[in-house]
Amino acid sequence: MRLVGDNIEVGVYPLKQALSISEELGLDLVEISPNAEPPVCKVMDYKKFVYEQKKREKVMKAKASKVVIKEIRFGPNTDDHDYEFKKKHGEKFLKEGAKLKAYVFFKGRSIIYKDQGEILLLKLAQELEEFGKVEQMPKLEGKRMTMFIAPKKSK
Repeated sequence: MRLVGDNIEVGVYPLKQALSISEELGLDLVEISPNAEPPVCKVMDYKKFVYEQKKREKVMKAKASKVVIKEIRFGPNTDDHDYEFKKKHGEKFLKEGAKLKAYVFFKGRSIIYKDQGEILLLKLAQELEEFGKVEQMPKLEGKRMTMFIAPKKSK
């Protein structure tokens, strides 16, 4: 088998000799790639290797950002004051770094106002343009017209 590692002369050794080299150094013999010809083994402290690997994974997990989605609901005939109130909330959500899901909910026969709902969502997107960018344009799904706005990356 091919033997690699720190303080070791890289080369092809028989199994017994590789094991004796690892025992002399007080380390473990770990098979790295069994499919290679000859198989490759590394002399290292296996417990230390596993510990460092877990530590790296923990750091990577901590760096990963979790996506938060905040929702704002409108009706097709939402009044100006209500619209402004909800727009300020959307602005706050985007500043905090959360995604915004704005939707117009059509009840009963209000589905005949789908063009008004679309205009409302496009107006919202235009007014929140400096805080976020539209990820998905208004799309009608059943009785809901949905639009997603992602926050702009802050420097």
